[in-house]
Amino acid sequence: AIFMIGLGFAVRANIAADLQGDIFNLLDLARSASMVGEVIGATFIGFALTLLFGSALLDRVGMKVMLLFAAVGYLAGSVMVIAAALMEASSSAYWLVYGGLLLTGLGWGAVEAGTNPLVAAIYPDEKTHRLNILHAWWPAGIVAGGLLGLALGALSLPWELNLLILILPAVVLAALVATAKFPVTERVAAGVGYGEMFREIGRSPGFLIWFFAMMMTATSELAPGQWVDLALSNVVGMQGIILLVYVSALMFVMRHFAGPLAERVSPVGLLWFSSLFAAIGLYSLSVASSPLPAFIAATIWGIGVCYMYPTMLASVSERYPRGGAFFLGLMGFAAGMAIQ
Repeated sequence: AIFMIGLGFAVRANIAADLQGDIFNLLDLARSASMVGEVIGATFIGFALTLLFGSALLDRVGMKVMLLFAAVGYLAGSVMVIAAALMEASSSAYWLVYGGLLLTGLGWGAVEAGTNPLVAAIYPDEKTHRLNILHAWWPAGIVAGGLLGLALGALSLPWELNLLILILPAVVLAALVATAKFPVTERVAAGVGYGEMFREIGRSPGFLIWFFAMMMTATSELAPGQWVDLALSNVVGMQGIILLVYVSALMFVMRHFAGPLAERVSPVGLLWFSSLFAAIGLYSLSVASSPLPAFIAATIWGIGVCYMYPTMLASVSERYPRGGAFFLGLMGFAAGMAIQ
């Protein structure tokens, strides 16, 4: 599931310029760049909304239903964008793309709403380590999607094949989930009532600090990653997707060592060092004007953002277990809305 949403992240980066050139430029040249931003933003809206409402309802509908919904969202959303590409440029094509990416965003949020509480329930004493390993498969999906996109471009194959590739893991996910058995969430296992979970917000004002911090950390990771191909390709003179693939491979390896690092410096210490490296890396990327400085800056940025998202989730889950899946969903909601 996490691999699938990482693959989808890379696919959106791969096709952003193609959507602009093949559909939006023909529809409205003056607004085509804004249209790309709008449809990419729809993904994050869907992501945030599913996490807000899906996490609150997770114990009612179950992890299985949530993950099946995610698979359907990616499958149907991909088909809608392909259909838009086959149409003449029109407002209908724009709304098909918008709706398709919104659906994949809803599926993305459903994956997060289902998998994070699942791992927290199975590994209650290793949350930082295990959530980082789980989310290592996010950059793994980006690597696979980025390399496939580069291969399709090198072979001059239609960009729509990116979306056909994205359908495959959605089908596999649906098949795996349909036959799997899932545990109850940590909150349910502890006997904390549903209403008590919601009341925990009023009892835990410190959670708001983590909520707003998540907005900052997610902005540092997700927004630059989604725009790196378009921005660096135009400014630095190299394919930005190459840097995204490189940084993602780095993150995949590094996230497997989060547990030992957190034991040495604590999860909060790990987040402090991550923020420092991310700030230096982002500033360096903003002033890079050639491939080598961009490569060095991207490395520093990648090291910085590597542990942020999963460690934020683990820290909240460890501090506020009575908040259950709802608190984890609120953290994801903060991440999605911060990028709008």
